[in-house]
Amino acid sequence: MNIYTNEKLVKRNARIAQFSMFGGLAVLAGGMIISFRDPARYFNLSLLALALGFILSQVGIYFTNRFGRSPRPDQLLNQALKGLDSKYALYHYMTASSHVLVGPAGVWVLLPRHQRGIVTYSKGRYRQKSGGLLQNYLKIFAQEGLGRPEMDVQNEKESLRSWLTKRMPEESTIPDIQAALVFTNARVEIDILEDETLPAETVMLVKLKDVMRKAAKAKVLSAERAKQIQDFLVGEQPVVESEQE
Repeated sequence: MNIYTNEKLVKRNARIAQFSMFGGLAVLAGGMIISFRDPARYFNLSLLALALGFILSQVGIYFTNRFGRSPRPDQLLNQALKGLDSKYALYHYMTASSHVLVGPAGVWVLLPRHQRGIVTYSKGRYRQKSGGLLQNYLKIFAQEGLGRPEMDVQNEKESLRSWLTKRMPEESTIPDIQAALVFTNARVEIDILEDETLPAETVMLVKLKDVMRKAAKAKVLSAERAKQIQDFLVGEQPVVESEQE
């Protein structure tokens, strides 16, 4: 498998993660110090510092989860898909979607999620059941919640299709784009009824390669067509780090 990563973007966003996290903590600490000196006089200022510090810390959490941790989501996907042959190419932060796999299994948007707990799907929506008051507290102040993956899936697929349509030659036919919601935390449990119609393949990280191999058996995309798309994606991009596995 060929892997292409926009390392310049990764390094830039890792710096944003550091600055926003430390900046948020500094602003929060400053607000507390001000409020202790004269609560009545500096109440509005300390309240502003609290709000600004909270916003900065949330920005920091967002970027840290994606670019500041080791292994990063892209590195986890690399490891999970290790062993796929050279007919596959994996692209990180190079298109309208952060993680795209192209090969005999088709064109896939991969959406990694790091949340723990029990993940369910019903009435058209994913939900996360956490482990009590502590986890609920952390979801608000120290961790990202699950959000709306079903909407993210649709948006990512549409964004990638639009991106490809604008850039690929006019005579090219854009293949169907599939999606996989990939949970990378070993402490997650996916509890979804078999009769549910999901907006995307919903799997744990260790099962991702099996999903791709199963999809490839359906011959979704010919090797020649996959190679054409791969060559186009590489040719369109700025200098990136690449490797083979």
